[in-house]
Amino acid sequence: MNDLIQTVLIYALPVLFSITVHEAAHGYAARYFGDYTATMLGRVTLNPIKHIDPIGTILMPLLLYFSTSGAFLFGYAKPVPVNFSHLRRPKRDMIWVALAGPASNFVQAIAWALLLVVLVATNVEERFFMEMARAGVLVNLVMWAFNLFPLPPLDGGRILVGLLPTKAAITFSRIEPYGFFIVLALVLLGIVGTVWLRPLMDIGYSVINTLISPLLSALQ
Repeated sequence: MNDLIQTVLIYALPVLFSITVHEAAHGYAARYFGDYTATMLGRVTLNPIKHIDPIGTILMPLLLYFSTSGAFLFGYAKPVPVNFSHLRRPKRDMIWVALAGPASNFVQAIAWALLLVVLVATNVEERFFMEMARAGVLVNLVMWAFNLFPLPPLDGGRILVGLLPTKAAITFSRIEPYGFFIVLALVLLGIVGTVWLRPLMDIGYSVINTLISPLLSALQ
């Protein structure tokens, strides 16, 4: 029980930051490109309460954690509402709005990695903070990679819709009402993890290591 509480505490802050900044980034990008829907609904904010979905952010991850002994976790936040027709150039701008969320997670992963470097450099040996920094990198890389999966309503699906020719984009976007269930099935079958998440996360870790290696060398 103590291990569970400690794990929850270690991951709580990274998860809250990852979902809050992710959703806010969509809202900021949408506003920048002309859609004020999220702003009017109070969703362009770093207040995590505005983005938490009681089922997707809290109940589902906890149930999955206990039912699989921590082997499998899945959750989601309340999506930021975006009216793509309000964007100045809807087909092009939707790519940037969708990309803003995963991009924010990758930036956060780098920030947590830098924090870990600072902790090591300053000889901070408190396990809790070290594990939290590592969790921050992991959580954000998972959010980054998973949301780029090319199936709507995930961000990667929206990006693909924006990149496809108009006729193909309209046809592909019809998958969206069923997309969540398709993705969940692919996750449970292990396809998303094996074919998409692991390879993309390996790339993510490699990029972060390349970026922070000069800093690590300078501190040695």
